[in-house]
Amino acid sequence: MKVSILDRFEAVGAAAWSQLVVGSRLPTPFASYVWHREWVRAFAPAARLEIRKVEDDDGQLVAVLPLVETAPGTLHLVGGVDVSDYLDLIVRRGREEEVWAALLQSRAGSPAVWELHSVPAESPTVQALPKLAEAAGMSGTVAVEERCPVLTLPRTWEAYLATLSGRHRHELTRKIRRFEREAPEGRVFCASRSAELDARLGDFLDLHRRSRVGKARFMDARMEEFFRRVTGLLAERDSVRMWFLDLPQGPVAAFLCLEWDGVVGLYNSGFHPTYAALAPGLVLLAHVIRDAIARGKRQFDFLRGEERYKYEFGPVPEDVCLVTVQPAGETPA
Repeated sequence: MKVSILDRFEAVGAAAWSQLVVGSRLPTPFASYVWHREWVRAFAPAARLEIRKVEDDDGQLVAVLPLVETAPGTLHLVGGVDVSDYLDLIVRRGREEEVWAALLQSRAGSPAVWELHSVPAESPTVQALPKLAEAAGMSGTVAVEERCPVLTLPRTWEAYLATLSGRHRHELTRKIRRFEREAPEGRVFCASRSAELDARLGDFLDLHRRSRVGKARFMDARMEEFFRRVTGLLAERDSVRMWFLDLPQGPVAAFLCLEWDGVVGLYNSGFHPTYAALAPGLVLLAHVIRDAIARGKRQFDFLRGEERYKYEFGPVPEDVCLVTVQPAGETPA
């Protein structure tokens, strides 16, 4: 295999990158060309990129390892731990171990530290890379960073409700009925086309910032610009939906969901604190899950973070890991 080191996404190309994502184990929007490009544009425009392109003996693209230098001698996966819920080597399914072996060989003797954040525990990067690094005379370690609660969806809403504990099922149905009784004018709206998303993104950002102080700090000017650009681009690929629970007074809850490979991922949210007693977020979330079931989706992924409300819907936590590769004998920071 041949490993080339590039400093521009254009040297790989959007079409080739996209084909690689489609053939990978986890073809999420976080792996997409536009996500990577827009992340660098918003958060690391002056940073040094180290994009390792891997081709087989026939010259066919097999993998891309997109790294960005975050400190002298330290490289992270492009995408950022605070923005991208899943990151990994982008590689054709079934070729992971041989590609990692080639990548390790390509960096032999380098003092650089690779800190690969947000890697799903089921990835071959977590399962195989530490042993491959040791065999190549390097150090490879794995640490659990966070967990993603993931819900496997049955075929009907009624079957889903039957999977919940009696207490959670009762509470969910009670809150839905209370909202319907006390706010009968409430309506759910889904924006999926670029024009719809653009028209309602301001509502989402307002609710997001209102939710709590931490979210208001998160959604600074750079983050808002990233959201505006990336949602429009993902809409062109049918990979994003924005949901609202609207009252005549205005929207009271909103979710930004990303979609891939039969999965709906709950990427971000917002709600109006004035209406907290009506639990608008839980009511809207129930509708979004019900819609995912009706469309035949196989999973609802709450993505990173173990907030209590997520577990009221019955998901199972799945680990997300930090994988570190560095010269042998050094201790991870």
